[in-house]
Amino acid sequence: MPRLDDDLLRRMDVPGPRYTSYPTADRFVEAFGPEQYQQALQQRVSGGVAGAGGPLSLYVHIPFCESVCYYCACNKIVTRDHGRAGAYLDALRHEMDLVTQVLGREQPVSQLHFGGGTPTFLSDAELSQLMGMLRQHVQMLPQGEFSIEVDPRTVTRARLAHLKELGFNRLSFGVQDFDAQVQQAVHRIQPADQVHELMRAARELGFHSINVDLIYGLPKQSPESFERTVREVASLRPDRIAMYGYAHLPTRFKPQRRIPIEILPSGGDRIGMLSRAIAGFIAHGYQYIGMDHFALPDDPLAQAKRQGRLHRNFQGYSTQPDCDLVALGVSAISRVGPTYSQNAKTLDDYYDLLKRGNLPVVRGLALSRDDLVRRAVIMSIMCHGRLSYESVALAHLIDVPSYFAAEIESLQEHADAGLLKLDADGFELTPLGWYFVRYIAMVFDRYVRSDRARERFSKVI
Repeated sequence: MPRLDDDLLRRMDVPGPRYTSYPTADRFVEAFGPEQYQQALQQRVSGGVAGAGGPLSLYVHIPFCESVCYYCACNKIVTRDHGRAGAYLDALRHEMDLVTQVLGREQPVSQLHFGGGTPTFLSDAELSQLMGMLRQHVQMLPQGEFSIEVDPRTVTRARLAHLKELGFNRLSFGVQDFDAQVQQAVHRIQPADQVHELMRAARELGFHSINVDLIYGLPKQSPESFERTVREVASLRPDRIAMYGYAHLPTRFKPQRRIPIEILPSGGDRIGMLSRAIAGFIAHGYQYIGMDHFALPDDPLAQAKRQGRLHRNFQGYSTQPDCDLVALGVSAISRVGPTYSQNAKTLDDYYDLLKRGNLPVVRGLALSRDDLVRRAVIMSIMCHGRLSYESVALAHLIDVPSYFAAEIESLQEHADAGLLKLDADGFELTPLGWYFVRYIAMVFDRYVRSDRARERFSKVI
């Protein structure tokens, strides 16, 4: 493991995008609506976009949660009224009907992800209904990756068995932190024994991959307490670990206003948590994938990174080839060809658009040629840690050193800091540079470079 210098960590600790897309969602415009999304779907069918006819990725957003977690910045609806799920499932069916009126039924799907909110807010019968509805509209490929986010407080071994029967082969457990004081401070109490038991059950049931989500920088955390959580998680041996830095943005996310700023860890303590966690997971045999992801060496994600097959989408790092993403549900974001589109963010608006027979898209973006070039560059950096000028030149018919002259000049500073190796043919991140991959990718982000008001993004560290 390269030495993480605290001074370097502090210098790089600025707000910046996670680059699950480029351009990022804050650049979407309301001029892009249902008609533009429908045209993108039609172009996929007609072969007018690259990759047309290939397998789809499908995302379904379930917004409901029984209780609020104070740190949460997801689009969610806090309710104990489980009766609200019925109307939402009807709306999802209606949306899928509208999508398949354009795409046709039996579209092959190689990747499915249920996110939220809390997907396991739905009952077993409702999850069965939803999966049955999806299978009526699309074709789930036998070797596909079908994952669901799981709140450990909402499931039992029997519920996990039901998820396996429905065809899910991957689970993502939201743990965040095992420390009791931290859990109380963020209003999310879940005993470690409960997670241990569910992990054992998932292994015995034969799920292909299990992920654990963690957050550092939460209230009441310290480098010492989070190090204990890291050891506890490593002892569970999940196949993958996603470890996100908490972004305290109470003006944007109302639940965060319940967290007093004085109980948040200092910037120095956040850096200590990050550096200790990286060292801890590597010492326990995990490989660093990039940004805030780790995987065991035999996990397909680690293999994909070693073989240069890593991809990135709205769910983070993936082994699945770059493909069109159809997203269903309130606030969900689709990517079809050179376009992004986002559904209405409130349930009332989402229902209203569907009742009028419209796709529930309220904003989006048709990418320009420059956007496509920069997306290719940024994703190459984020996934492979390198950039070949020749490959970009051949794909986009540009002279890379001229097109990105200012950006390449800026890279020299990072080369001097030991973050990358730069030559006439391109550049490659060093092992140290991988820890700052977001910071380096920002060099090629035209929007971030021209906009210094980055507070809407989380911190890179």
